[in-house]
Amino acid sequence: MNLKKERLSIATFYSPGMEVMLRPAPTLVTPKTPALFKTISVTDFCIGYLAKELRGKSFLDSLRIQNEDEKHT
Repeated sequence: MNLKKERLSIATFYSPGMEVMLRPAPTLVTPKTPALFKTISVTDFCIGYLAKELRGKSFLDSLRIQNEDEKHT
């Protein structure tokens, strides 16, 4: 962890099949480091991303999993 410099990670995919499920690698998800976003198929991601019903909210925000600490603030 670098507290002095912000870091940005971007996941990219090259031609995934439409039936592929997007999710973190299982080895990265633990009780201390839970998944931050819902699992979603490439098809549903594309449909949601291109939908015009976002009402001012980013599509990625709609996939974010609210952890217990955030629920109580």
